[in-house]
Amino acid sequence: MEVWVLFGTFVFLLLIGTPVAFCLGVASFATVLYIGLPPVVVFQQLNSGVSVFALMAIPFFIFAGELMVRGDIARRLVALAGAMVGHMRGGLGQVNITASVLFGGISGSAAADATAIGGLMIPQMREKGYSVEYGVNVTVVSSIIALMLPPSHNMIIYSISAGGRLSIADLFTAGIIPGLLLAVSLMITAWFVARKAGYPTETFPGWAMLGAIFFNAIPGILLIVIIFGGVRSGIFTASESSCIAAVYALLVTTLAYRTMKWSSFVEATKAAVRTTAMVLLVIGCAASFGWLLAFLRIPAELVELMKAVSNNPIIILLMINLVLLMLGTFMDMSPLIVITTPIFLPVATAFGVDPVHFGVILVLNLGIGLCTPPVGTVLFVGCAVGRISVWDAIRTIWPFYGAAVFTLLLVTYIPSLSLWLPSLFR
Repeated sequence: MEVWVLFGTFVFLLLIGTPVAFCLGVASFATVLYIGLPPVVVFQQLNSGVSVFALMAIPFFIFAGELMVRGDIARRLVALAGAMVGHMRGGLGQVNITASVLFGGISGSAAADATAIGGLMIPQMREKGYSVEYGVNVTVVSSIIALMLPPSHNMIIYSISAGGRLSIADLFTAGIIPGLLLAVSLMITAWFVARKAGYPTETFPGWAMLGAIFFNAIPGILLIVIIFGGVRSGIFTASESSCIAAVYALLVTTLAYRTMKWSSFVEATKAAVRTTAMVLLVIGCAASFGWLLAFLRIPAELVELMKAVSNNPIIILLMINLVLLMLGTFMDMSPLIVITTPIFLPVATAFGVDPVHFGVILVLNLGIGLCTPPVGTVLFVGCAVGRISVWDAIRTIWPFYGAAVFTLLLVTYIPSLSLWLPSLFR
């Protein structure tokens, strides 16, 4: 009965439009009262959930990303991407995807990627004769590449949700090849869609111009090297890396590019504070929810249930993926990571799945959910930037969904795609 109280309260509050953090907190509080435990347990677990030093990395990475968005870094990266791949079929679509790879290595946020890259690319694509739907589709799905690349704060949330025992450096490294594989899949899809629609290509600017554009973008690109290289080499931790990234982003945008105005700095600070407050509140409330899951032995019972269905890891992973894809259609990513990790990670490890590999599967799967109605945050951002309805976007987005799901299946069933690169650093 306790399980019904926990999940029933949570689902009821979610259906009536209560913010996810309060759904988790109230459901935990109601269950604790029903069981007869002291209510203070909920607040103790909430406090312990946010009192984790590794979480310090999240606000600083978010702040660094906001500074880069408002400091004209995105425009320089788009120019570099245009010089590199604009001459391919469906040129501006390919530029959009490549720019997402470059910017994703700086922001680590799908929403920031869709806002910054979409704001620059969708109007250009409209002017060059591309359909707005095509521009929105490419922008929305390619933005989830940012979730796979350092400094993805969702990887940090997964590490904390897994008990804090997983190396953030390993998770950052594990997401690189899947992220690039997703980019390649989307570029191939964009090529076919553009060929069928007859979209134009851009003129290759020449190697000299490409070199000049690359040189202009170097200060922004160096942030990727600083974040990943510093964490992976052990020079500094993920938390220290986030602080360095924020300071470096501020120095680049104020001294190197001189594009950061005081008003933009204030906006970046406010946006980072709002996002951080939302994320940490969700993590704290979800910590109470996760503690109750463990207390009620729900993960252990789920393992036994799935073993009764099948002992084949292929079937188990398929089942987990289907459940996560379904959950991703109506819940945001951060709370889902915190909720589902304590449930599905023990199941996956019981069937021999490496926790780092499962983290990549989880983040990519829930990233696809950000592009899926009815609560696809990034889908709404892309549609708002392109000024079209969600219905107009989803009527034509299916080829790109297909590419993302195909990549998810490859990542799920070929563990070496995630684990080979981290193994080189051990």
